[in-house]
Amino acid sequence: MTATEQDESPRVGDLLAYIGCRTTKERNARGEGVTVCRIDAASGRWEKIQLLAGLVNPSFLAFDRSGRFLYAVHGDGDTVSSFSVDPANGRIEFLNRQCTRGRNPVHLVADSASRFLVVTNHLGSSLAVLPIGTDGALGEVTDIVTVEGRLGPHRTEQAQAKPHQAEFDRSGRFLVVPDKGLDRVFSFRLRDDGRLVPAERPSVAAREGSGPRHVAFHPTLARAYVVNELDSTVTAYAYDSATGALAPLQIVPSLPPNFTGNSRAAEIAVSPDGRFLYASNRGFDSLAMFPVDPISGWLGESHWSNTGGRTPRFFAIDPTGRSLHVANEDSDSIVSFAIDAATGRLVPTGQGIATGSPVCIVFRRLR
Repeated sequence: MTATEQDESPRVGDLLAYIGCRTTKERNARGEGVTVCRIDAASGRWEKIQLLAGLVNPSFLAFDRSGRFLYAVHGDGDTVSSFSVDPANGRIEFLNRQCTRGRNPVHLVADSASRFLVVTNHLGSSLAVLPIGTDGALGEVTDIVTVEGRLGPHRTEQAQAKPHQAEFDRSGRFLVVPDKGLDRVFSFRLRDDGRLVPAERPSVAAREGSGPRHVAFHPTLARAYVVNELDSTVTAYAYDSATGALAPLQIVPSLPPNFTGNSRAAEIAVSPDGRFLYASNRGFDSLAMFPVDPISGWLGESHWSNTGGRTPRFFAIDPTGRSLHVANEDSDSIVSFAIDAATGRLVPTGQGIATGSPVCIVFRRLR
């Protein structure tokens, strides 16, 4: 792998964005590796400061809880890599790579103490736990749990269990795992010894054929929201942080009622103040915005914004809560929006950056 650096240097107060991408011909991809960008604090302008090339499908990224180390799964493969982060300028350097013991790792997350990394093997139907060393390097898999259950009805997309994410709740005690193949959402507890064990109520059924994909937690209410890929819906759940149990409350479409084309939902996020929820649509190429009731957590009437590109596989709200950035995978672009503080609606800023096949963005503030 090779590192290419630009002349632009980040300044204290700037936001750093780390972009994961697809790189392989099998995916008809145009990405080159992990790209590091500076987002100017005053203007919102994006500038590339580093490209770490030679990485195969570094498709999903995550920091440890200190922000000192970055991790990337290699989509369609069976490995995960670790990188150190230079505290002065945010540039990254490769540390090591480990096997995930499962095919097509699609998501990863560190526990609150940065002792373990949990990787979701989408086609391996499993969750893998890898220890994190004090130097940020990853050890070999120490625990692996296979997700099992009755398959959903979709002939091709639900031919096997397909966990798509493992996300810690706000307490850091439980992991919630949406499974696209089984139409279920699972809950696991990560023990202090790094072993994964099912929660007291280990799973909840989703609508048949919905294909649960990703989950987002409300910042203050006992609510979790799951975006369902196959039927383009969002399900609101009551969430018990003491047991990890989920109970369905509401399901709403992420597409407008007059849309009759093909589309798949992808990403979901709740604004830091808990007032708005967003979900992306690939095909309709839009973000749906739902106001969130401050008492019940129910979702209100939706509003849609065009993402300014094709196939918004991923989007992220930056740490300020004032901006949202969309990774349009098939138009090789990241497009930035301002979030209207009163309505939650998205306003194009004219900022963003061209980059090949982007599928993930994570942020770090330069101090």
